[in-house]
Amino acid sequence: MSMGQTLLAGAVAVGQGEEHVPAMRQILYAGAIGLFLTLIGTPLLIKLLARKGYGQYIRDDGPRTHGSKRGTPTMGGIAFILATLIAYAVTKVITGSQPTFSGVLVLFLFAGMGLVGFLDDYIKIVKQRSLGLRAKAKMAGQLIVGIAFAILSLNFADARGQTPASDRLSFVQDFGWSFGPVIFAIWALFMILAMSNGVNLTDGLDGLATGASVMVFGAYTFIGVWQYQESCANSETLINASSCFEVRDPLDLAVVASALMGACFGFLWWNTSPAKIFMGDTGSLALGGALAGLAICSRTELLMAILGGLFVLITLSVVIQVGSFRLTGRRVFRMAPLQHHFELKGWSEVLVVVRFWIIQGMCVIVGLGLFYAGWRAQ
Repeated sequence: MSMGQTLLAGAVAVGQGEEHVPAMRQILYAGAIGLFLTLIGTPLLIKLLARKGYGQYIRDDGPRTHGSKRGTPTMGGIAFILATLIAYAVTKVITGSQPTFSGVLVLFLFAGMGLVGFLDDYIKIVKQRSLGLRAKAKMAGQLIVGIAFAILSLNFADARGQTPASDRLSFVQDFGWSFGPVIFAIWALFMILAMSNGVNLTDGLDGLATGASVMVFGAYTFIGVWQYQESCANSETLINASSCFEVRDPLDLAVVASALMGACFGFLWWNTSPAKIFMGDTGSLALGGALAGLAICSRTELLMAILGGLFVLITLSVVIQVGSFRLTGRRVFRMAPLQHHFELKGWSEVLVVVRFWIIQGMCVIVGLGLFYAGWRAQ
C-alpha cells in the first residue's frame, strides 16, 4: 500500500470513528438497559406469579430429578420481552435517534410470537388445560404474525430501494435469483416456525435456551456493527466498496440484538440452575421469532443454521427419534429432545447445560468465522 493510500485509509477510519461514537453508544445503552431491567424486574415477576400460583407443569415420563421443579413460576418470557421493548425505546429517546422499519419489524415479530406463547401458557396454567392453546389456534396465531412480518418486510424501501428483507436466499449476503413475495413468505414462515420450535425444544433445562440465545444475539450484535461499518450506503468512504453489505438498517438490527442479549443475560441470573423461573412458551416462541427476524433482515438466513446450531441439533434429535420410532418401532435416544437423553445416561443437569453451551459457543465461533470469510472473499 502506498503512502497516499495509507493516509487515505487513516482519514477514512477517523471519519468513520467519529460517526460510530453515537452508534456504539446506542448499542451499549440498549444492552445495559435490557440487562438492568431483567435483573431487577424478574424477581418482581417471580413474586407475582408465585402469589397467583402460576407454576410449571412437569411431565411424569421425564428425568426423575425434574420432579422438584413442579410449581416453579413460568411465563418468565414476559420479563425479557418487556425489558427488550423498553430498552429499545429508551435508547432511542436518550440518543435522539429514530427507530427504523427493520428494527421495529423484528421487535414486532418478537412480541407477536411472545403473545401467542403467552396465550398458550395462560390457558395451560391459569385455565388448567394441560395442552394449552389448541394446535390449530396456536398455528393460526403463529401464521398471522409470521405472514404480517413477511408482507411488511418487503415494503418500506429506503432511498436506495432497500427493504427490510429481500426475496432472495442469503448466507452471508443475498445470492441467487429473486423468487417472489409468495415463496418468500413461505420461506420466512418456515424459518420463524423452525426457530421458535427449536428454542422451545431446547428450553428443557435450567438456563439452557437462555444462555444459548445470549450467544446468538451477541453474534448478531457483532454482525450488525460490521455490516454498518461496511454498508453500501457508505460506499463512497469505503476502501473496498465492492465488498459492501446491502442491508437496510444494520445498525438498528445491532441495537435490537444488543437489547435482546442484555435482557436475556439478566433473565439468565434467575433462570440458571436452580431456576427460580422458567420462560415458558411466552419466552421460547418470542426468542425464536427474534432470531428468525434478525436472520431475515440481516440477510444471513442460511448462516442462522450454523449460528443457532444447538437449536438445530436438538430439533433434529426429535425428528430422528419420531421418524425412527414410526419407521422401525425403535428409539434412537433414550428420550428426546437430546438434552434429556444425556440426563437419563447419568449426566447431571448442570453438566449437560454447560457442555451444550460449549457446543453453542463453538457454533457461534464457526458462524462468525464464515461470515468474516465470506466478506473477505467478495
